[in-house]
Amino acid sequence: MTWFKKWFNTTYYHLLYNNRDYKEAENFIDNLIIYLKPKESAQFFDLACGKGRHSIFLNKKGFDVVGVDLSEESILTAQESSNETLYFAVHDMREKFPNHSFDIVVNLFTSFGYFDDDREDIDVLKGVVSVLKDDGVFVLDYLNAKQVIKNIKQQETIQRENVAFQITKKIENLFVVKGIDFVDKGESYHFEERVKLIDEDQFDVYFKLAGLRVLAKFGNYNLEAFNENSSPRLILIAEKIG
Repeated sequence: MTWFKKWFNTTYYHLLYNNRDYKEAENFIDNLIIYLKPKESAQFFDLACGKGRHSIFLNKKGFDVVGVDLSEESILTAQESSNETLYFAVHDMREKFPNHSFDIVVNLFTSFGYFDDDREDIDVLKGVVSVLKDDGVFVLDYLNAKQVIKNIKQQETIQRENVAFQITKKIENLFVVKGIDFVDKGESYHFEERVKLIDEDQFDVYFKLAGLRVLAKFGNYNLEAFNENSSPRLILIAEKIG
Protein backbone atom coordinates (compact mmCIF):
# COMPACT_ATOMS: atom_id res chain seq x y z
CA MET A 1 0.00 0.00 0.00
CA THR A 2 1.32 3.47 -0.90
CA TRP A 3 2.14 5.80 1.99
CA PHE A 4 -0.70 8.21 1.22
CA LYS A 5 -3.39 5.51 1.11
CA LYS A 6 -2.13 4.16 4.41
CA TRP A 7 -1.59 7.46 6.27
CA PHE A 8 -4.41 9.68 5.01
CA ASN A 9 -7.02 7.10 6.00
CA THR A 10 -6.01 6.95 9.66
CA THR A 11 -7.61 8.89 12.51
CA TYR A 12 -4.07 9.86 13.55
CA TYR A 13 -3.61 11.90 10.37
CA HIS A 14 -6.62 14.01 11.29
CA LEU A 15 -5.45 14.26 14.90
CA LEU A 16 -1.99 15.52 13.91
CA TYR A 17 -3.43 18.19 11.64
CA ASN A 18 -6.47 19.18 13.69
CA ASN A 19 -5.06 22.68 14.23
CA ARG A 20 -5.35 23.76 10.60
CA ASP A 21 -6.27 27.41 10.29
CA TYR A 22 -9.78 27.74 8.89
CA LYS A 23 -9.64 31.54 8.93
CA GLU A 24 -6.49 31.46 6.80
CA ALA A 25 -8.20 29.08 4.36
CA GLU A 26 -11.28 31.30 4.15
CA ASN A 27 -9.15 34.41 3.63
CA PHE A 28 -7.37 32.64 0.78
CA ILE A 29 -10.67 31.68 -0.86
CA ASP A 30 -11.97 35.24 -0.49
CA ASN A 31 -8.83 36.59 -2.17
CA LEU A 32 -9.11 34.05 -5.00
CA ILE A 33 -12.73 35.03 -5.64
CA ILE A 34 -11.80 38.70 -5.77
CA TYR A 35 -9.00 37.92 -8.23
CA LEU A 36 -10.80 35.38 -10.43
CA LYS A 37 -14.21 37.11 -10.43
CA PRO A 38 -16.18 33.89 -11.10
CA LYS A 39 -19.75 34.21 -12.32
CA GLU A 40 -22.46 33.39 -9.79
CA SER A 41 -23.22 30.14 -11.59
CA ALA A 42 -19.57 29.00 -11.58
CA GLN A 43 -18.95 25.37 -10.72
CA PHE A 44 -15.85 24.46 -8.69
CA PHE A 45 -13.93 21.19 -8.52
CA ASP A 46 -11.83 20.78 -5.35
CA LEU A 47 -9.22 18.14 -6.21
CA ALA A 48 -7.79 16.41 -3.11
CA CYS A 49 -10.25 18.22 -0.88
CA GLY A 50 -9.44 16.45 2.39
CA LYS A 51 -12.27 16.97 4.87
CA GLY A 52 -13.64 19.71 2.64
CA ARG A 53 -12.80 22.95 4.42
CA HIS A 54 -12.23 24.88 1.17
CA SER A 55 -15.19 23.22 -0.59
CA ILE A 56 -17.56 24.01 2.27
CA PHE A 57 -16.54 27.66 2.36
CA LEU A 58 -16.84 28.00 -1.44
CA ASN A 59 -20.32 26.52 -1.21
CA LYS A 60 -21.26 28.98 1.55
CA LYS A 61 -20.20 31.74 -0.86
CA GLY A 62 -22.93 30.50 -3.22
CA PHE A 63 -21.04 28.26 -5.66
CA ASP A 64 -21.75 24.69 -6.77
CA VAL A 65 -18.84 22.53 -5.61
CA VAL A 66 -17.65 18.97 -6.12
CA GLY A 67 -14.89 17.84 -3.77
CA VAL A 68 -12.92 14.60 -4.21
CA ASP A 69 -10.22 12.87 -2.23
CA LEU A 70 -8.60 9.44 -2.08
CA SER A 71 -9.16 9.18 1.68
CA GLU A 72 -12.45 7.50 2.57
CA GLU A 73 -12.02 8.77 6.14
CA SER A 74 -11.81 12.38 4.93
CA ILE A 75 -14.73 12.07 2.54
CA LEU A 76 -16.97 10.54 5.21
CA THR A 77 -16.35 13.63 7.32
CA ALA A 78 -16.83 15.99 4.37
CA GLN A 79 -20.12 14.33 3.39
CA GLU A 80 -21.65 15.46 6.67
CA SER A 81 -21.80 18.92 5.05
CA SER A 82 -23.20 17.76 1.69
CA ASN A 83 -26.25 19.43 0.17
CA GLU A 84 -27.84 19.90 -3.25
CA THR A 85 -24.95 22.09 -4.43
CA LEU A 86 -22.10 20.47 -2.48
CA TYR A 87 -21.06 16.92 -3.38
CA PHE A 88 -18.14 14.80 -2.16
CA ALA A 89 -16.73 11.55 -3.54
CA VAL A 90 -13.76 9.22 -3.12
CA HIS A 91 -11.55 9.59 -6.19
CA ASP A 92 -7.93 8.99 -7.21
CA MET A 93 -6.54 12.27 -8.57
CA ARG A 94 -4.53 10.39 -11.24
CA GLU A 95 -7.75 9.28 -12.90
CA LYS A 96 -10.14 11.40 -14.93
CA PHE A 97 -13.34 12.44 -13.17
CA PRO A 98 -16.10 11.32 -15.55
CA ASN A 99 -18.99 13.24 -17.07
CA HIS A 100 -18.34 16.62 -15.50
CA SER A 101 -16.92 19.97 -16.55
CA PHE A 102 -16.02 22.86 -14.28
CA ASP A 103 -15.31 26.58 -14.47
CA ILE A 104 -12.62 26.46 -11.80
CA VAL A 105 -10.50 23.55 -10.53
CA VAL A 106 -8.52 24.04 -7.33
CA ASN A 107 -5.79 21.90 -5.79
CA LEU A 108 -4.87 23.48 -2.47
CA PHE A 109 -2.59 23.17 0.55
CA THR A 110 0.20 21.14 -1.10
CA SER A 111 -2.04 18.29 -2.25
CA PHE A 112 0.18 17.38 -5.19
CA GLY A 113 3.62 15.88 -5.86
CA TYR A 114 3.10 12.59 -4.05
CA PHE A 115 4.34 10.30 -6.81
CA ASP A 116 7.83 9.04 -7.64
CA ASP A 117 7.16 9.05 -11.38
CA ASP A 118 6.75 12.52 -12.94
CA ARG A 119 4.33 11.01 -15.44
CA GLU A 120 1.82 10.42 -12.66
CA ASP A 121 1.98 14.09 -11.63
CA ILE A 122 1.43 15.03 -15.26
CA ASP A 123 -1.51 12.59 -15.41
CA VAL A 124 -3.08 14.52 -12.53
CA LEU A 125 -2.77 17.73 -14.52
CA LYS A 126 -4.13 16.08 -17.67
CA GLY A 127 -7.12 15.05 -15.58
CA VAL A 128 -7.57 18.69 -14.60
CA VAL A 129 -7.53 19.71 -18.27
CA SER A 130 -10.12 17.04 -19.08
CA VAL A 131 -12.68 18.54 -16.68
CA LEU A 132 -11.93 22.24 -17.29
CA LYS A 133 -14.31 24.18 -19.50
CA ASP A 134 -12.65 25.94 -22.44
CA ASP A 135 -12.54 29.23 -20.53
CA GLY A 136 -11.89 27.51 -17.19
CA VAL A 137 -9.13 28.25 -14.70
CA PHE A 138 -6.92 25.99 -12.59
CA VAL A 139 -5.48 27.07 -9.21
CA LEU A 140 -2.63 25.10 -7.65
CA ASP A 141 -1.35 26.02 -4.18
CA TYR A 142 2.03 24.45 -3.39
CA LEU A 143 5.05 24.80 -1.16
CA ASN A 144 7.95 27.00 -2.24
CA ALA A 145 10.68 24.40 -2.74
CA LYS A 146 13.58 26.79 -2.18
CA GLN A 147 12.15 27.99 1.13
CA VAL A 148 11.49 24.45 2.32
CA ILE A 149 15.08 23.43 1.63
CA LYS A 150 16.43 26.51 3.42
CA ASN A 151 14.18 26.32 6.48
CA ILE A 152 13.62 22.60 7.01
CA LYS A 153 13.17 21.69 10.68
CA GLN A 154 14.78 18.30 11.09
CA GLN A 155 13.15 17.26 14.37
CA GLU A 156 10.21 18.34 16.51
CA THR A 157 7.60 16.93 18.86
CA ILE A 158 3.95 17.82 18.38
CA GLN A 159 1.50 17.04 21.19
CA ARG A 160 -2.08 16.38 20.17
CA GLU A 161 -4.39 15.33 23.02
CA ASN A 162 -2.68 12.29 24.58
CA VAL A 163 -0.41 11.51 21.60
CA ALA A 164 3.13 12.90 21.23
CA PHE A 165 4.05 12.82 17.53
CA GLN A 166 7.82 12.63 16.94
CA ILE A 167 8.42 14.33 13.60
CA THR A 168 11.61 14.09 11.53
CA LYS A 169 12.20 15.74 8.15
CA LYS A 170 14.87 15.27 5.53
CA ILE A 171 15.51 15.91 1.84
CA GLU A 172 15.89 12.66 -0.06
CA ASN A 173 15.97 12.24 -3.86
CA LEU A 174 14.23 15.58 -4.44
CA PHE A 175 11.47 14.76 -1.94
CA VAL A 176 10.71 16.20 1.47
CA VAL A 177 10.35 13.08 3.59
CA LYS A 178 8.54 13.44 6.91
CA GLY A 179 8.76 10.59 9.40
CA ILE A 180 5.92 10.38 11.93
CA ASP A 181 6.44 8.17 14.99
CA PHE A 182 4.29 7.87 18.09
CA VAL A 183 2.94 5.50 20.73
CA ASP A 184 -0.75 5.17 21.51
CA LYS A 185 -2.34 2.71 23.94
CA GLY A 186 0.97 0.89 24.25
CA GLU A 187 1.38 0.35 20.51
CA SER A 188 4.10 2.00 18.40
CA TYR A 189 3.31 3.49 14.99
CA HIS A 190 5.37 4.77 12.10
CA PHE A 191 4.05 6.67 9.08
CA GLU A 192 5.67 8.71 6.36
CA GLU A 193 4.80 11.63 4.12
CA ARG A 194 6.65 12.30 0.87
CA VAL A 195 6.17 15.46 -1.17
CA LYS A 196 8.21 16.28 -4.27
CA LEU A 197 10.27 19.46 -4.33
CA ILE A 198 8.88 20.99 -7.52
CA ASP A 199 10.01 24.53 -8.32
CA GLU A 200 8.35 27.05 -10.61
CA ASP A 201 10.44 26.06 -13.64
CA GLN A 202 9.52 22.39 -13.25
CA PHE A 203 5.86 23.30 -12.85
CA ASP A 204 6.07 25.24 -16.12
CA VAL A 205 7.28 22.03 -17.79
CA TYR A 206 4.57 19.91 -16.16
CA PHE A 207 1.86 22.36 -17.14
CA LYS A 208 2.93 22.59 -20.78
CA LEU A 209 3.06 18.80 -21.10
CA ALA A 210 -0.45 18.58 -19.66
CA GLY A 211 -1.89 21.35 -21.85
CA LEU A 212 -1.92 24.22 -19.37
CA ARG A 213 -0.54 27.77 -19.57
CA VAL A 214 0.46 29.64 -16.40
CA LEU A 215 -1.23 33.04 -16.20
CA ALA A 216 -0.05 34.26 -12.80
CA LYS A 217 2.15 33.28 -9.84
CA PHE A 218 1.63 34.35 -6.24
CA GLY A 219 3.69 33.77 -3.12
CA ASN A 220 1.18 33.74 -0.26
CA TYR A 221 -2.52 33.58 0.57
CA ASN A 222 -2.85 37.35 0.23
CA LEU A 223 -1.89 36.86 -3.44
CA GLU A 224 1.26 38.93 -3.25
CA ALA A 225 3.92 38.47 -5.94
CA PHE A 226 5.95 35.25 -5.85
CA ASN A 227 9.59 35.52 -4.77
CA GLU A 228 11.48 32.22 -4.67
CA ASN A 229 13.79 33.56 -1.94
CA SER A 230 11.11 34.72 0.50
CA SER A 231 7.60 33.52 -0.40
CA PRO A 232 6.12 30.78 1.79
CA ARG A 233 3.94 29.42 -1.03
CA LEU A 234 3.90 28.97 -4.81
CA ILE A 235 0.37 29.61 -6.07
CA LEU A 236 -0.20 29.12 -9.80
CA ILE A 237 -3.17 30.29 -11.86
CA ALA A 238 -3.43 28.55 -15.23
CA GLU A 239 -5.70 28.07 -18.24
CA LYS A 240 -6.05 25.43 -20.94
CA ILE A 241 -3.82 25.81 -23.98
CA GLY A 242 -5.73 26.25 -27.23
